[in-house]
Amino acid sequence: MGGVSDLPRRAVTRSAKLASLPIGFAGRTALGMGKRTFGRPAEAVATEIQQRTAEQLFKVLGELKGGAMKLGQMLSIFEAALPPEIAGPYRATLTKLQEAAPPLPAATVHRVLEEFLGEDWRDYFDSFDDEPAAAASIGQVHKAVWHDGRRVAVKVQYPGAGKALISDFNQLARLGRMFGVLMPGLDVKSMLAELKQRVAEELDYTIEAESQMQFRQAYADDPDFYIPEVIAQDGNILISEWIDGTALSQIISEGDQETRDHAALLYCRFLLSGPKRSGMLHGDPHPGNFRLLEDGRLGVLDFGAVDRIPGGFQRRLGLLLRIGTMADIDEVEAALRREDFIREGVEIDKEALQAFLAPVTEPFVTETFRFSREWLREMAARVTDLRPSNVVRQLNLPPDYVIIHRVLSAGTGVLCQLECEIPARAESLKWVPGFADDEDPELVSG
Repeated sequence: MGGVSDLPRRAVTRSAKLASLPIGFAGRTALGMGKRTFGRPAEAVATEIQQRTAEQLFKVLGELKGGAMKLGQMLSIFEAALPPEIAGPYRATLTKLQEAAPPLPAATVHRVLEEFLGEDWRDYFDSFDDEPAAAASIGQVHKAVWHDGRRVAVKVQYPGAGKALISDFNQLARLGRMFGVLMPGLDVKSMLAELKQRVAEELDYTIEAESQMQFRQAYADDPDFYIPEVIAQDGNILISEWIDGTALSQIISEGDQETRDHAALLYCRFLLSGPKRSGMLHGDPHPGNFRLLEDGRLGVLDFGAVDRIPGGFQRRLGLLLRIGTMADIDEVEAALRREDFIREGVEIDKEALQAFLAPVTEPFVTETFRFSREWLREMAARVTDLRPSNVVRQLNLPPDYVIIHRVLSAGTGVLCQLECEIPARAESLKWVPGFADDEDPELVSG
C-alpha cells in the first residue's frame, strides 16, 4: 500500500541521502591529504577532490525530487565550474527526472481546486482538461475554458510542494563547505540565503500574480511583446489567459534563420528591458516560457521567479557591464572589488582576468554578434577549467547578482541555441542604464 503512510519514510530517506554528503566530503579530503603526503602534486590532488566531491553531490541531487531537484537546477553556477563529463550526466539526470515526474491524479487536482475555489469550482469553467498541458517541479498547468468563454491556463501547485522544497533547501544549505571546494572565492552562505528567499517567493502564487500584472501593465499595447492577463488567483491556484504560438524551443529545433534572428532579438530585448520598464527582471528565461505569436510578437509566460531591481542598482549593473568591456584592467578589477565579485583578501591574476573577460564581453563590444554553440562551448571550457589557477574559481557571486547571473547565463545559452546574429550592444545601450559611454564609471561605487 502506497500513499500517506509512505511519506515519513521517504522524507527520512531524503534526509539520509543529504546527510551522507558531508561525511563523504571529509573522507575525500583525508584521502587527498594522504596522497599529498606521498608526493602527488597539490594541484592534481585538489582537482581530484573537486571532481569526486562534485560527482557525489550531483549524484545525490539527481536522486532527489522536489526541493533538491529544484535547487539543483538553480545552482547552475556550480555546474559551470565542472568538467563536461560530470556536468553532462548531471543535466541529463535532472532532465530525465523532470520528464518522468508523474502528473497529479485528476482527483488530487480536483481537491486542490475545491479547496481554494469551493465545492462548486466547476461553475467557474465551461470545460476543464484533466490531462496537464505542462508540468514543472512544483506544479502543473491545465488547459480550460473560463465561464465567459475565454481559454485559460490553470496553474495548480502540488500539495506539500512548499514544505518539501524548503525542507530540502534547509538540508542543502548546510553543505556550503562542499560548494566552497568547487569555487573557493565564493561566499556560498550568502548566496544560498538569497536563493532560499527567492524559492519561497516562487511558491507564493499571490506574488507571481502581482508580478505578472505589473509586467502586463508595463508592456501594455507593446508592438513587440504580449503578457497574458491574470484572470484569478487564490492560494495554490493561478488562472491566466491562455496564449498560443510557437515555443522558442521549437524555433531552436526547426526555425529558419530569419525567424531565429527575429525571435532572438525580441528575447534579448525583453530580458534587457524588463528592469527599466517594469522594475523587474524575468528570472526564468527557459525557452518553454516564450512563444512567438502569429503577429510576430513574443508572448511571455511564468512570472514565478522574478527579481525586483531598483533604479540605483540598474545603473550599477550597467556601469559594471560597460567597465567589463574596457581595456583598463585596473579599472575592471577595482569595479569588481567594489561590487564584491572579488572578495576582500582574495588575490587575482589581472592578466588572467583580462583574458577571461575579453571573449565573455564580446557581444557587448561589436555592432552585431553571432551567438553560436561553438562560441558557447569555448566559453564553457574556460569556466569549467578546474585547475586552481583558473581565475574564475577566485570570483564571488554577490547575493544581489544571483538571479541576474542566472538570467544572463541562461539567456546567453538560449541565444547560442538559436544560432542568431543580433545587435546586443545596441539593445544594452538602449535599455540598461549606465551602459552608455558618457556615464562616469566611478558611479558604480554608489
